[in-house]
Amino acid sequence: MRAAALVSVLSAVTALGACHRNEVAAPAPRPVVAQAVHPDGHPVSATLPGEVQARYATPLSFRIAGKIIERRVRLGDVVKSGQVVARLDPADAQKNAASAEAQLEAAKSRAIYAKQQVDRDRAQARENLISQAQLEQTEDAYTSAIAQRDQAEQQTALAQDQLKYATLTADHAGVITAEQADTGQNVSAGQAVYNLAWTGDVDVVCDVPEGALASLAVGQVAKVTLSALPGRTFAARVRELSPAADAQSRTYRAKLTLENPGPDVRLGMTADIALTQPVAASAASSFVVPATALFHDGNAPALWIVHAGDDKLELRRVRVSRYNERTVAISQGLKDGERVVLQGVHTVTAGEQVRVIAPLHPEDFAS
Repeated sequence: MRAAALVSVLSAVTALGACHRNEVAAPAPRPVVAQAVHPDGHPVSATLPGEVQARYATPLSFRIAGKIIERRVRLGDVVKSGQVVARLDPADAQKNAASAEAQLEAAKSRAIYAKQQVDRDRAQARENLISQAQLEQTEDAYTSAIAQRDQAEQQTALAQDQLKYATLTADHAGVITAEQADTGQNVSAGQAVYNLAWTGDVDVVCDVPEGALASLAVGQVAKVTLSALPGRTFAARVRELSPAADAQSRTYRAKLTLENPGPDVRLGMTADIALTQPVAASAASSFVVPATALFHDGNAPALWIVHAGDDKLELRRVRVSRYNERTVAISQGLKDGERVVLQGVHTVTAGEQVRVIAPLHPEDFAS
């Protein structure tokens, strides 16, 4: 009986030990650094890179083919309207002009003779000294002579124009921005020799991605800063927005006119364009969060949101309107007061329960 009682006690202890081994303690919530976000009170904006360009730029080319014998301007030179910039060898054009003038003189002589002949035949026809058929032949010869004279006059004018085309002049005042042919080179008609940027209005050109297209409209005002002129801000207005995207980059070309650029603004300078969404189209202000909080959901930017009720994580897609040096501006996807994970976004998973810890230095994450 003692042996049976001992076996019963040992069996009970073994069963209790097995029960304790099967019970697994629930993991503690993972601590994460998170903070509630609030709108910054500024309209949603986007910053895009751009380049300073002249509003109008045209290639300068000869209207006839030939050999360049002189170039009078160089890259960066300022030219006036009508100024001679290059010349072709005029020998062939001069010969064509001389030949056309000789043909014109011959045509004029034939026309004078035909006029005299038709006057004589008309007088003789009134006296019935010649037949009507002979008069008609004389009048036909006179009409043909007059037409040949007119044709020769046009050929002479064309040859003279061809001779003028051997001299290349600037059709507008501007700056030479490119040299594309050299002295001694044979060029064809229409081949660019220089590129001329017109003096006058200055544009800032940028390529707008699809995500920022909604914040852009013709007539919208923007702020432009130039890397070469730090500390200065220029006002610009959207003048033109391409209606179709580029086939390769899938971006939309936008042109903004600078207001009062000044002589310090040079063509080709790089620019940052701050586009502010119109008030009527701006539904909310932007949220500024540290760049360390940004994650991704597929190819879209996303943030980890801590639910208020159960402290579980949700990966939510957002729209980024501006990338700064240490922060990003979120235009869509967040609500006022929601808690965003600020650090360690690559170590958490969706649906995970966490314990929110405030940042050690909240001022480091302030906008």
